[in-house]
Amino acid sequence: MKRCIVFSLFLSLLAFGVGIAHTAQARELIVSAAASLTDAFSDIEPAFEKAHPGVDVVMNFASSGALYRQIEQGAPADVYASANPKWMNKAVENGFVNKADAAVFARNSLVLATPADNPAGVKTLKALSGAGVKSIGIGTPETVPAGQYAKGALVKKGVFKSLTPKMIYAESVRQVLDYLSRGEVDCGFVYRTDAVKAGDKVRIIEEVPLEKTVTYPIAVLKESSAPDLAKAFVAFVRSDQGAALLKKRGFKKP
Repeated sequence: MKRCIVFSLFLSLLAFGVGIAHTAQARELIVSAAASLTDAFSDIEPAFEKAHPGVDVVMNFASSGALYRQIEQGAPADVYASANPKWMNKAVENGFVNKADAAVFARNSLVLATPADNPAGVKTLKALSGAGVKSIGIGTPETVPAGQYAKGALVKKGVFKSLTPKMIYAESVRQVLDYLSRGEVDCGFVYRTDAVKAGDKVRIIEEVPLEKTVTYPIAVLKESSAPDLAKAFVAFVRSDQGAALLKKRGFKKP
């Protein structure tokens, strides 16, 4: 009996050791992606790992500007996916990405939204100047692409400065969505995909007219510790399977 117990223990330890060795051999891939891609890339992550056994994809979500700053300061990353060309262009200009490697993989649209009960009675963009609207959620334009798009649209309409006192700034478009979902602002600017995700907690008022389409570029970083794997991930995102997963979350093909 003792021999059986000892032998069983030996097999258990052996299996445990093999598990440790397997884990140690797993290849890690760090993907820094815009906050608005959280749901779509959380779907893509397991699909890619299934297609590439032994790979552990680590997702890092934040505003595109914040992610760029991290890369600029030396934070490890293999793939960068931005919510607009501005930050990807900076990555190219400052030598973090090869221009030829950057490619647009998805489109989105910006909308004006309110909490479900729309307490301020917002009906159009023009209504933002009314006394009934006291707070407007917007991503910080300097670092959040959705905020930059919103600012551009409001500047074009000549109302940005007059609306500034009402603005509640957020570190990402997802934070604006949280404000709306909890009824902490009268209205806010988010991507259509975010508003759809919120379901019946948020009401879309109208699509915001923009001079340029909301586009998402992706690229392998020059300092990637796993360039071949990073290229495979970018290819997967741009494949039919990747496009299908993005479409389920409301994104459109470029």
